[in-house]
Amino acid sequence: MKRNNTLLIKGMVCNRCIIVLSDELSKLGLDVSSISLGEVILKESNKTPVDEKTLKVVLQKNGFDLLYDKNEQLISQIKLAVEQGITEQSETGNPVKFSKRISEELRRDYDSLSAIFSFTQGETLEKYIIQRKIDEVKALLVYTDKSLTDIANDLGYSSVAYLSRQLKKYTGFDFAYYKRIRQDKLAIIEKSLKPKS
Repeated sequence: MKRNNTLLIKGMVCNRCIIVLSDELSKLGLDVSSISLGEVILKESNKTPVDEKTLKVVLQKNGFDLLYDKNEQLISQIKLAVEQGITEQSETGNPVKFSKRISEELRRDYDSLSAIFSFTQGETLEKYIIQRKIDEVKALLVYTDKSLTDIANDLGYSSVAYLSRQLKKYTGFDFAYYKRIRQDKLAIIEKSLKPKS
């Protein structure tokens, strides 16, 4: 949706998204004033008119889309606040109280935001946060050397046992399964780096 030279974008969850989108908009000849997760502000002096159809095609090709609906924008902002909270926890090890963070970020009562989320997404906001944290746990197990204890501490779990139960409950697999995936990946990389005789 374009509003006062502002494009609201859904699907942007990381800094790589900003780089990709910046590059794509530049190719379309659009002059970007600033770009952040979920929002692009075009320069007032932007000479190229925004062709919404072309823009949507480019966005969708990269896993993004334009936001139109007010609730859709709200859900996107909630999800963004969750992603930022998880990233912050993972990087600093400092606990994040998601209800407080989301409420402060969106300047709205958490219970009303949670109700809108449940109504539009078909799952509770609490369950969504747990699932996103579990996705982060899986990524850390497969792509880093971090132990389950470190991951539990970094992501604010009360104990390793509790994290293990949640991992099994939400994925059907245990800690060892993801570590085996990591070992398999490392073995493949190691094999590919060995000089051929």
